[in-house]
Amino acid sequence: MAGAAGSALVPITARAAAPDPPAPAVQDPSAPVDVTLNVNGKERRLRIDARTTVLDALREHMGLTGSKKGCDHGQCGACTVLIGDRRVVSCLTLALAAEGQEITTIEGLATDDRLHPMQQAFVDNDAFQCGYCTPGQIMSAIACVKEGHAASEADIREYMSGNICRCAAYPNIVAAVKQAAPEILKG
Repeated sequence: MAGAAGSALVPITARAAAPDPPAPAVQDPSAPVDVTLNVNGKERRLRIDARTTVLDALREHMGLTGSKKGCDHGQCGACTVLIGDRRVVSCLTLALAAEGQEITTIEGLATDDRLHPMQQAFVDNDAFQCGYCTPGQIMSAIACVKEGHAASEADIREYMSGNICRCAAYPNIVAAVKQAAPEILKG
């Protein structure tokens, strides 16, 4: 009994001899998942890899190729779309995170045969050269105006700085934003 003096006494409680609960099923992370995306006012049901970005869902699963894959690192802005009224680089945004929100792409701007005011301003001001960055520039420019950052050329340049134009059409892009801003704000 000398050895028992230093050990803690733990009361013995009766336990039913029930089996351990089964371990939760582990879902295969590469298994496709169902997602419903609201794109340009239409619901689109997709079965995609959970790691699919909004950009890849748009381009590869819906055939909406207006949003461009530029750097695929969120640095160039060529893939900019609006989710809600926020501009988002779609190459870094998971499609699952956009479920239940309105996604607007360049394809969703024009109505009938009439261009969106920002699209028309880009044409009027020759605000593109090669055109690769243009869809992202236009989407970002719309958000820039709606965010209240189109009051001055300096503000426009600052708040459009996340969108790169390798052709350097920046002065014309600023002019387009200035032209379209009043019509977007009144509408």
